Amino acid sequence: MIVANSNDNTVSVLLNLGNGLFSSKTAYTTGYGPYSVAVGDVNLDSNLDIVAANYGGNTVSVLLNLGNGTFSSQTTYATGTDPKSVAVSDLNLDNKADMIVANSNDNTVSVLLNLGNGAFSSQTIYTSGNNPYSVAVGDLNHDSNVDIIVANYGGSTVSVLLNRGNGTFSNQTTYLTGSGSSSVTVGDVNLDSNLDIIVANYGGNTVSVLLNRGNGTFSNQTTYSTGSGPYSVAVGDVN
Repeated sequence: MIVANSNDNTVSVLLNLGNGLFSSKTAYTTGYGPYSVAVGDVNLDSNLDIVAANYGGNTVSVLLNLGNGTFSSQTTYATGTDPKSVAVSDLNLDNKADMIVANSNDNTVSVLLNLGNGAFSSQTIYTSGNNPYSVAVGDLNHDSNVDIIVANYGGSTVSVLLNRGNGTFSNQTTYLTGSGSSSVTVGDVNLDSNLDIIVANYGGNTVSVLLNRGNGTFSNQTTYSTGSGPYSVAVGDVN
């Protein structure tokens, strides 16, 4: 397990002991105010590395795996203002894990392309909706390219940015969600082989489901009631 600790500027790593139990934490320093963490093999050594979005520092931290479950000191890269969420995926079909960051206070997402050795390019910035809180990725239109989906808390929308095929992205298309969309994920919820969008609406006490029409455009939301203040959402076959 890897955990972002926003108040002490660290990530914790807890190694699995093999029976569903975990070791005590090992802490690694990040930038200021880590808010989100993702994992991926960013330097092609078959070991999972750690990426953290540092909300207070306007950076992302990359901690390379030394091959035994311990990690190097961080390398930081500039992002937009107040990054709240980070994802990793190969955006330009070069078999390298790139970074995507939601910058909550300047209404953008940053894309940092992997240079091939675990180092990253400077950010390229794309406009999102108001106050992006969460980012997810997936191939929404069956062109074998990974697209970007952003939950915009202040706008109560999700933004879809389609990949042009070279790691650059189209202007956003926005869809209405419930109030205060705080988290987004994707999954095929109706078994039609298309990735649908699922959003947690913190202000509305609902989750929204937007079905993919098969070409990367989406139906109007269907909402379902939750408890009070839903902040995060995940999908999986639990039954």
